[in-house]
Amino acid sequence: MADPFEVRMRFTSHLQQMNASTNSALKAANYALRYVEFSDDLHSCILEQLERNNMNNRANIMYFLPALCDAARNQGELGYIRMMERDILRIIDLVAPDDGSGAANVKVVRKVLQQLQQKTFLQPQTVKELDECITGRESMRGMPPSPSARSSANGTSRDSLSAGHSAIRLDKRQIEQRIEEDRERHKRAREGIWAIAQAPVTNLGHDAEFETLWSAGSDADSDDLQVAKEEAEERRRHLEFDET
Repeated sequence: MADPFEVRMRFTSHLQQMNASTNSALKAANYALRYVEFSDDLHSCILEQLERNNMNNRANIMYFLPALCDAARNQGELGYIRMMERDILRIIDLVAPDDGSGAANVKVVRKVLQQLQQKTFLQPQTVKELDECITGRESMRGMPPSPSARSSANGTSRDSLSAGHSAIRLDKRQIEQRIEEDRERHKRAREGIWAIAQAPVTNLGHDAEFETLWSAGSDADSDDLQVAKEEAEERRRHLEFDET
């Protein structure tokens, strides 16, 4: 019998070290399924880490959820899926809070909700209602203005801008890390699309390898490159503001 405390601590470590790589998500998912008898406790670890860690880590954990649900369904263990469904609104509020501090994660939330809907873990109506809940959070108070907005602002002092920004002051290292992780995710998405394009057309309905490739690339769409550019610009804007 595994020690519950040790299982919990090791899973917590997986979550804390989560990054943009597929391997980190699969490793954590496999660990969670290996100790499925502790599923309630491990799910609580997910919520705790979302509460305690920075916005980058919260985004990585959000991206991890579809991988966990996939692994759970493949093994016929639906507990993790049901707990995700039950707590999805709380999860969203932790990943992209409505106080403006999680504005950079709103696109992450929307992307993962689309994946969960495509994989039938969430119903379309549920996703629609959740999307309505986060509408406007990407432009909440406290976000730093664009360079053009700063230069054209009339009667606005630098001190007042800094005061408004201090509530969600972002660490430069975290922003640079986020840019790199976003780049890695979109690189994988493009590779997945390329792999699917190379798959033999005659065997698409029966080829197990194609199904694997499709799963790897199905969360990419025609807007991914534009989203990547917008997110990179947003990170650069934060860096420029921090350096002024």
